[in-house]
Amino acid sequence: MMKISNYSSLGCLLILIFTCLHPKAQSVYYHNSNTAIVNYIDELANAGIIKVSTVVKPYTRQTIAALLDTAYLHQNELNKRQIEELRFFLRDFQKELSDDKGIKKRLDLFHYRNAIFNITINPILGFKYFANDSSNFYHRWNGAEFFATAGKIGMYASLRDNRQNKILSTANYLNQFEGADYKVDGKGGGDYSEMRGGITYGWKWGTVGLLKDHFTWGDNQHGANIFSGRAPSFAHLKLQLQPAPWLDFNYVHAWLNSEVIDSAASYPINGANRLTFRKKYMAANLFTVRPIKKLNISFGNSIVYGDIPIQAAYLIPFMFFKSIDHSLTGAGSNYLGQNSQLFFNISSRNIKNIHLYTSLFVDEISLSNMWDSEKQSNFISFKIGAHISNLGIQNIQLTAEYTRTNPLTYRHYLTTATFASNNYSLGHYLGDNSQELYAAIQYKPIKNFSVRASLTMADKGVSYYYDGRSGTIGSGKGKEFLTGIYWTQQSMSFEAQYQIINDVYCNLGFLLTNQSAIDANAQNYSPSFMRGKLGTLNFGLNVGF
Repeated sequence: MMKISNYSSLGCLLILIFTCLHPKAQSVYYHNSNTAIVNYIDELANAGIIKVSTVVKPYTRQTIAALLDTAYLHQNELNKRQIEELRFFLRDFQKELSDDKGIKKRLDLFHYRNAIFNITINPILGFKYFANDSSNFYHRWNGAEFFATAGKIGMYASLRDNRQNKILSTANYLNQFEGADYKVDGKGGGDYSEMRGGITYGWKWGTVGLLKDHFTWGDNQHGANIFSGRAPSFAHLKLQLQPAPWLDFNYVHAWLNSEVIDSAASYPINGANRLTFRKKYMAANLFTVRPIKKLNISFGNSIVYGDIPIQAAYLIPFMFFKSIDHSLTGAGSNYLGQNSQLFFNISSRNIKNIHLYTSLFVDEISLSNMWDSEKQSNFISFKIGAHISNLGIQNIQLTAEYTRTNPLTYRHYLTTATFASNNYSLGHYLGDNSQELYAAIQYKPIKNFSVRASLTMADKGVSYYYDGRSGTIGSGKGKEFLTGIYWTQQSMSFEAQYQIINDVYCNLGFLLTNQSAIDANAQNYSPSFMRGKLGTLNFGLNVGF
């Protein structure tokens, strides 16, 4: 029998759909891993050619197509390489436009289109190889994907089977490789599959959908610190609205994976144990307002909750969730409530060709200790950055970012309320008590070809004990930032990328790293074959579509 809570969530989805009927529109989301088009959109936005809020990703294919269509009307403001790339991207995204502009369609395995139905099917295949003086690593993947629209409905799915001879991503590793739930092979490697997709309903000023996919919140060029999108994809109800030119609204309600055994629901069977996980959910919203042109100010909140059924109050998109938590569970004990967060983001493109941005994640804040640098009782993460393109020198992009995350940010003492899914943090990839300085220069001399050099300096301090109990060593109060650096990494990278045809990439890169850790636990922050030696050189080759 279906539980009442499941009826409630399904009912809310149907209400959202049928109360938002509007003229024909569809939405199919385009994954964040397609960095070439994301970078091109940033470049056009910096130049003032298009207007777009970049705090929430992924974009839909329809959004990308509309932005490219706007750029097509301003070709006289683009340089030669930008015009050629525009026409290249339109080969793919003209499927969402009524006018093909005389541009030849991209190569697809299968594509069909009529007045009401549009479907595209393509294979997925790729291979990535790394090598250094201590070992080698490969990652291969294969599968298929499709996307389709029919009237107001959008549908898409992507299935990828992955094999790694050495596991490169775990919840403990401090890198930005895609998180996964591996089937380990006992030889240091493993397999995993990643199924993503969704069904959406769109209208002129909004979209609602049920998705299983990644998403990021927070402007960045090297890892968001609100929602990073690194955890394995999870199912979520998603609502995006733009009811006025100066206002955007985003909301998600997610079904997270706690990986916490529910002993009461587990039972013995056939000489073994049937194990089940405790339920875990998240609700989050983000308002973005534009008080003046090219200035976006975003603010929102979230709550991670577990050990209770889906709460109807958290399905109301526009709420302040911490207040609801107090009314549902009381405020008499830290162990009664759930785990709530606040976040803010400011994005300015008011200076042509320059994007200035900052984001703030607030896990817990003490106003009385806000300005006391020694106590560090504020669980916050902030990022400040600048992305410059074509300023004085054409086809050159410069990036500089600094990220600081105070002790205990993103962490929680309740195992079913942590800011994580599959034990992967939903926040910045370095986790708490860390900082990162990132700088990069990118040159795009011709269509579809770029070279990038970058420098990253990252530090991580001790992982403090935290139990949330007042007056104890685990209370979380007075923890010092980076007192004694337990893990540090300096890395320089060089990568060349060429997109041969639409969605077929070839990458060649070198990564020079220097890592050090002062205790055994910190050694688990990276794969063993990438640790240690001063100046470890990693060579990488990546070909895929």
